[in-house]
Amino acid sequence: MVELKTPAEVEAVREAGRVVARALDAVRAHAAPGVRLTELDEVARSVLADAGATSPFLGYQPGFAPVPFPAVICASVNDAALHGIPGPGRLADGDLLSIDCGAVLDGWAADAAISFSVGRPRPADRKLIDTAFAALDAGIAAAVVGSRIGDISAAIGAIGRAGGYGISTDFGGHGVGRQMHEAPSVPNEGRQGRGLKLSPGLVIAIEPWFLAGGDDEYLIDRDGWTLRSADGSRAAHVEHTIAVTPEGPVLMTVP
Repeated sequence: MVELKTPAEVEAVREAGRVVARALDAVRAHAAPGVRLTELDEVARSVLADAGATSPFLGYQPGFAPVPFPAVICASVNDAALHGIPGPGRLADGDLLSIDCGAVLDGWAADAAISFSVGRPRPADRKLIDTAFAALDAGIAAAVVGSRIGDISAAIGAIGRAGGYGISTDFGGHGVGRQMHEAPSVPNEGRQGRGLKLSPGLVIAIEPWFLAGGDDEYLIDRDGWTLRSADGSRAAHVEHTIAVTPEGPVLMTVP
């Protein structure tokens, strides 16, 4: 768990976050019907390389994964919610695409994700994505000095459940700092007043992901990484890295 102590440390994380934001913007601009997911990974690789940053995703292998992750972005399409491996498949009009990306720059990490429709959006997808972003905003607003992790989790979960969406707490937000994944865990559902008390300088990634069908269950593909809704419904995943400060939460992963 990292608590930033100096303005220089805050700026270092912010600079890593700017790289992530640029990579996500570039990927979104390139995404279109007919584009291969591997092309999107190449776009993100170019942004990281130009910034002198490295990817915390590439080669990452947590305990649940049978093989190291082979890309610098997670590209999850339609019923895939998290950890999609960008392969040679092409995007189609109306696909719901979630992109997760991280960067390490000068020893500091940042992590963020976006979801959007490719081509013409389905109304149900627009509602799902809008709800995920609303939950992200609510979680960020709850990340104030003196509050607790459970306050963030409760804010996210309340919006997701009100929308009728499925929520799993198996994967969620986390601390960020010298590494992409650090303590504390920030679940997407929980009880107010519970968990770690938020102190100035704490850096966390808040990342709602919702399943459109309302079922909380998910499956993992044979690749050992791609997480899909068990009922085949679509999913959305959004994320920002933030710093908790006396003046309120500060977004790190913005241009």
